[in-house]
Amino acid sequence: MVFFMQVMKAFKFPARHGYAVEVSPFIPTRLACATSQYYGITGCGTLLVLDQTETGISLVKSLDWNDGLFDVTWSESNEHVLVTGGGDGSLQVWDTANPQARPLQVLKEHTQEVYSVDWSQTREENLLVSGSWDGTAKVWDPSCGAASLCTFQGHQGVIYSTLWSPQIPGCFASASGDGTLRVWDVKTGRCQLAIPAHKGEILSCDWCKYDQNVVVTGAVDSSLCVWDLRNVRECLSRLLGHSYAIRRVKFSPFHQTVLASCSYDFTVRLWDYSRREQPLLETLEHHSEFVCGLDFNLHIPNQVVDCSWDETVKVYTAACLAVPTHTAP
Repeated sequence: MVFFMQVMKAFKFPARHGYAVEVSPFIPTRLACATSQYYGITGCGTLLVLDQTETGISLVKSLDWNDGLFDVTWSESNEHVLVTGGGDGSLQVWDTANPQARPLQVLKEHTQEVYSVDWSQTREENLLVSGSWDGTAKVWDPSCGAASLCTFQGHQGVIYSTLWSPQIPGCFASASGDGTLRVWDVKTGRCQLAIPAHKGEILSCDWCKYDQNVVVTGAVDSSLCVWDLRNVRECLSRLLGHSYAIRRVKFSPFHQTVLASCSYDFTVRLWDYSRREQPLLETLEHHSEFVCGLDFNLHIPNQVVDCSWDETVKVYTAACLAVPTHTAP
């Protein structure tokens, strides 16, 4: 199917390679991008705070760290605060309103790269979760100091992704190089569910915004698997189309069964897993390197943002999502 995509906006950041991008939960036009020098192998990292304009994307603030930055998350309680995860095993808490370009706090307990950070979206909590190549996940409350509240162990490989449930307080999922997806309960400090989701490393996971039991995983086997946590003997749907590892997956906040994925095959793909015969909606080929960061805009329906190792952030509305067959319940 052929679609005509609306105007794409782009921002170029020379000598920095994009790892993660996230839209502000407060300001519709604002986004943050975590980048690394030299593909994250060596060198420093830079947090870019950006604003969409009518004609493009402008730089609001650039914040440097002494190691690569691999993930970013916005505070759910303060529009100026963000957290990044670094190659030195630390989390950096930033305040964009602070005239000094250094972190408010540095949370350092992980012994290897922090590859994932996420801020809880439930009203009862103000918690961070981090996932590291040291095989552990940690939960933090930055308002209570620099020590973590709890450490979660159980994965037999590096952790690539940790994400809070948007609906269940004190619950997060983690995806690992050991091929498992795990669901954790902060109150008990225990793993509630372990799913052997893929035969290879899982690089990303995300929760459905409409159904607290549905999670998607993306892996180095080039597949996405959608899971119902109430019955994990087999996945609800296995989505095939990427030709290399899937780096990040995101459920749409506007369509219950629609999701996006980005990959080392340089593409972004949009899917509707309820369409059994043809779940792939669209393939976007607008990058010349690995696409590592991906997010939906919570304020502007069907707007997607991504970032790549080709030193660009791109913002666009995928034309397939404008088709009126996709409606939120």
